[in-house]
Amino acid sequence: MTSLQFTQLGSVDYLAAWDRQRAVHAEVDAGGPGRVLLLEHPPVFTAGKRTEPHEKPLDPGGADVIDVDRGGKITFHGPGQLVGYPIVRLPDHVKVVDYVRRVEEALIAVCAEFGVATARVPGRSGVWLRADDRGPERKIAALGIRVRRGITMHGFSLNCDVDLDWYDRFVPCGISDAGVTSLSAELGRDVTVADAIDPVRRHFGALLAWAPYEPTPDYDPRPDPAKQPRVQLIRPGV
Repeated sequence: MTSLQFTQLGSVDYLAAWDRQRAVHAEVDAGGPGRVLLLEHPPVFTAGKRTEPHEKPLDPGGADVIDVDRGGKITFHGPGQLVGYPIVRLPDHVKVVDYVRRVEEALIAVCAEFGVATARVPGRSGVWLRADDRGPERKIAALGIRVRRGITMHGFSLNCDVDLDWYDRFVPCGISDAGVTSLSAELGRDVTVADAIDPVRRHFGALLAWAPYEPTPDYDPRPDPAKQPRVQLIRPGV
């Protein structure tokens, strides 16, 4: 079994939580147990290393816009969204992509407990619902990680009862052909961050114990704007 520890922090300013991550990272690097920080943030936009200047919101609605050292593009954190920062040392047999898939699988299992069917979309990170008569494919959980000295930082956000109007201020993760949703929006009832804590603890405890698991079948693949070339490629004769 894993020695993974979970720490609930309540609502924490993003920069203060980033400092906390770095402190825990140093503890894990020194031989301490892996830990998952579970919290909420006041409204904040965080821009990963692939974010272009024009992708930042022109009107952030009073929220800070912070450049961060994780991968990916810009996303939003705010009240009603469960944010998790797993800070764990990856075993030798677990590659970074395998770790990302385990985080996604844990979130898929959490959503399933609430009766919301989700899966991965190859080519795009996070956890998604299929397109249906209610709307296009839509993301319910986002991922953005960094691995330093073999130890993970940053992590995931799961939309519970977050105000989805915030997502109208920018193009989440640079993906313009899909939507964003929450557990509450899909179920038509309030699902709070507190409701999601126990399922998150159980499923992350299981998946980050590094035992083999059966992955949920993927949806159809889609391109990821965060992995597209930054400049137009011009071929001779075209």
